[in-house]
Parts: sequence; C-alpha cells; structure tokens
Amino acid sequence: MKRVLLAVLMAGVASNAMAADLPTHKEPPPAPYYAPPPFTWTGIYVGVNGGWGWGQTSNSSFGNVNGGLIGGTVGYNYQMGQFVIGYEGDFDWSGVSSGTTGYSLGGGAFGSNKLTTEDILTQRARLGYAIDRTLLFVTGGYAGIDTKGTFNDSLGNSGSTNVWKNGGVVGAGVEYALTNNVSVKGEYLYMPTFSNTYFGGTPDSVKSSLGLSLFRAGLNYKF
Repeated sequence: MKRVLLAVLMAGVASNAMAADLPTHKEPPPAPYYAPPPFTWTGIYVGVNGGWGWGQTSNSSFGNVNGGLIGGTVGYNYQMGQFVIGYEGDFDWSGVSSGTTGYSLGGGAFGSNKLTTEDILTQRARLGYAIDRTLLFVTGGYAGIDTKGTFNDSLGNSGSTNVWKNGGVVGAGVEYALTNNVSVKGEYLYMPTFSNTYFGGTPDSVKSSLGLSLFRAGLNYKF
C-alpha cells in the first residue's frame, strides 16, 4: 500500500512540474482609454474670407454698386456653457463698384461718375449660441470703407476723389467646426455709412452716402 501511495504522489509532482513548463494562454490586459477633451470654441483664430457685395448710393449720378471681395480675418472667442462671446476684425480688398452713368449738368452739358470701394474694414463684437460644433451668431460694430470716385464731363473736367467713409455694421451668420482647429462660416453683413462730398470745387460736386451689403464665406484656424 505504501508503494502505491508513493507512486501516486510522485506522479502528481511530475504532473505539476510539466504543467508549469507549458505556455500560458492568458489575454493581455486592455490598453488604457484616454477620452479626448471636449470641443470648445474658446481661442484665438485667423482666417481668410471672400464673397460678394452690393448696395445703393444716395446720389443717382453714382447709381448702384456690386462686385467681389477677398481678405483676411482675426478674432477671439470665449465659450461659457452654450454661449460664445468674442471679437472679430477683418480687412478686405474690394472690387465693389458702380457702373458709369450719364447725368445732366444743365445748359446742355452732361457727365458720368463712377464709385469704387477699394478696401473694407470692420471691427465687430460677436455673440453666439453653440450647438456642439455649430455656432449661430449675431455681430455688430464699426465699418470703414475706402472709396474712390471718378468723374468726366462734357465741359472738359475730369478727376477723382478718395474718401474714407465711416459707418456701422450689423449682421448674422453660422459657423461649423470641421475639426478642433478648422471651421467654415457664412455670414451676411450690412454697412450703412455717412454722407461725404466728392469732386468739391467742380461743377460735378456731389454728396453721397453708401449702404453696402456683403455676403461672405470664410475658413478659420483656431490655435
């Protein structure tokens, strides 16, 4: 009997030793998961924009204006919950201009004027409402427009006047974040400006204001 018990014990020891030498089949521990930080509109951004402008002058000798524009943007947003406040400034090179129109000077004389908006500057506050990566916003502030008026008449007078027109700007738009850093936007702006005199001291002297509308699309990069 002792021999049987000893044989069984030795067999058990050998079996445990062989099992210890066999490779294990345990699964490796799962890789740790790091949740990405939530998206926010807070930050400084720069961008490019382009679009179309149109509007009316208050003097029929200039007529209506329209044309394209392109420029750059810089701004800052700060998000609080779903509300976003910020500042945005932009500068556009503009080809918005009026077609030359004929008008009467009296006494059988006539002339033609043309108005071109060469540069457009805005400095605006923005107030938005964020729906995840979509931002709905309204905006308003200061607008300045560098205009150039040219004239020719049948009396032999011709020339040009550059006038910087001051005014306001209001508008609204929508912006969508494609990534955490890149967003696209579309916006409408309206810019009423004060009246200024062009061609003073000539028979063609006129006084005119300008109400300019812009539709622009833009691409921004947030740091």
